[in-house]
Amino acid sequence: MNKEEFINEVKKLGIDIKKNTINNLDEYYHILTEENKKYNLTRIVEEKDVYLKHFYDSLTITKIENIKEKSICDLGSGAGLPGLVLAICFPDSNVTLIESNTKKCHFLNLVKEKLELNNVQIINTRIEEYAKENREIFDIVTARAVAPLKHLLEYGIPLVKVNGVFIAMKANTEKEEENISEYLTKLSIKEENRVVFNLPFENSLRTLIKYKKISKTNLIYPRKYSEMIKKDI
Repeated sequence: MNKEEFINEVKKLGIDIKKNTINNLDEYYHILTEENKKYNLTRIVEEKDVYLKHFYDSLTITKIENIKEKSICDLGSGAGLPGLVLAICFPDSNVTLIESNTKKCHFLNLVKEKLELNNVQIINTRIEEYAKENREIFDIVTARAVAPLKHLLEYGIPLVKVNGVFIAMKANTEKEEENISEYLTKLSIKEENRVVFNLPFENSLRTLIKYKKISKTNLIYPRKYSEMIKKDI
């Protein structure tokens, strides 16, 4: 996907990309490729692939939710996907990136400073630790395939405001959704919508699932990761 194709495809998502936004994404791409030579941020480095599989893919969240002027939290942000892309393209939204890897946080801060992204906050900690102290503060919490769906829900739902949403950005979710109903009940959420589609040009499968938070989350969640992997909720 070249830049012209990127602009045309995101217009289909209802996003009008300005010239300064493309310039920022381009600068983001160059910082990403330079820093990726020092330590592993992504295996996708070709410009056409970054624009499709990282930048466009991050913006597909708009297929399922309006994110303008919202408070958004990106769990396990890594190289800033989707969080930094959303912050660049939606400057009126406030985006918090949670990442436990210090080197990746250095990269995120580098991009934030170079692009002067005043709507971005970067938190260098484990998600479950942050969630214990920052409950029900975000309109939208999202994650892009960083962990099994059930763990993402347990990590993310405590951060979501009542009546806010968690959006899982996944590929094929069939196996991950086995025995998921107990998580929905105990975390007081319900699936509100899902969108299944293929990326343009290369047709990779994508699934977006939106969960609405019905009531406050029990204070026992999220559990420590060691507890999550030993026993279901």
